[in-house]
Amino acid sequence: MYLDYAGFSPVDPRVVAVMRPFFEGGVGNPNAQHSLGLEARSSLDGARGKVARLFAATPGGVIFTASATEANNLAIKGLAQRAAGRHVVTSTIEHVSLIDSCRDLEKRGWSVTYVAVDADGRVDPEAVASAIRADTALVSIMAANNEIGTIQPVREIGRIARARGVPFHVDAVGAAGRVPLPVDDCRIDLLTLSSNDLYGPPGAGALWVRGTIKLAPLTVGGGQERGYRAGTENLPAIAGMGVAADLARVEVAGEVARLGELRDRLLSGLLARIPDARLTGARGSDRLPHHVSIVVPGVKAESVLTDLDLRGIAASSGATCTAMTGEPSHVLRAIGCDRDTAEGSLCFTLGRWTTASEIDLVLDAVPAVIARVRRLASP
Repeated sequence: MYLDYAGFSPVDPRVVAVMRPFFEGGVGNPNAQHSLGLEARSSLDGARGKVARLFAATPGGVIFTASATEANNLAIKGLAQRAAGRHVVTSTIEHVSLIDSCRDLEKRGWSVTYVAVDADGRVDPEAVASAIRADTALVSIMAANNEIGTIQPVREIGRIARARGVPFHVDAVGAAGRVPLPVDDCRIDLLTLSSNDLYGPPGAGALWVRGTIKLAPLTVGGGQERGYRAGTENLPAIAGMGVAADLARVEVAGEVARLGELRDRLLSGLLARIPDARLTGARGSDRLPHHVSIVVPGVKAESVLTDLDLRGIAASSGATCTAMTGEPSHVLRAIGCDRDTAEGSLCFTLGRWTTASEIDLVLDAVPAVIARVRRLASP
């Protein structure tokens, strides 16, 4: 029973089928001038168009990267090298790749305003408006948080940034394929995307950039990706990402409705069966449809997850990238959790192959495991 889709999504077999020929010969370098190279270029451009359609964006703005982390770095650091201002507005709950990119700018003399969130992890658009200064070069707010599931008011923030003449970057990794984010309607100027979060292969990501925005490349040594990202493109992964984006666009309505029902069933069941457990993040339509996160006082998430794993249930405690640092989640701290509370954080993310029967089994197992862990921890 796999409930860690936010950590890693299994690759859809339909995506694998499209990728397989790229590993079996007959495919050239997309920058070569022979017929195989031209075919490869056609595949590359086709994937670019499919990714762009997911956000009603222009295909020419898509820059393929090796990950969403790289795309976030390119958005922040690449823009900083071309910007006149030296100030960034972001939030306290962004992905660590975004936070660390901003910290790198601070070491170089930039100033960054980290807008606080409310107890549900929501960014107030008016707080963003108040943070914008005459020298603000960028506003960067994620579309939805992958640790607590809260969806942000992207449209409102985008309108504010556009009215003030400030470029707006959105990390759309958690929201892509689940929340509509048309770039023109939302006034988005840069958008980060991950292949694997769309059930595509790992090793591919993208940054969409509006034509009026100028970036400096982080990787030099060739003219690939309009000069923004040197190196031969990972064509098999990019082709798979394109198919994954297309499937997400076509199937989004039915999948969101199905997962939303399973999410509510799991969340209400856990809160009813686990004493003192409480939700982290927003409820209802302000929450990602596949996301359940709770904190359970008196337990260590590591012990609970180990016991669940022995029972065949894979879940997580916050973001994998944050967990690797060994530090308490900055997201949970930002919504008011102290260190002890954060240590009892559990996250269950559902996906394309999650079934109702699995939810029932999880609802039987998790309360029993937590009761056992609490007994063992009591003096």
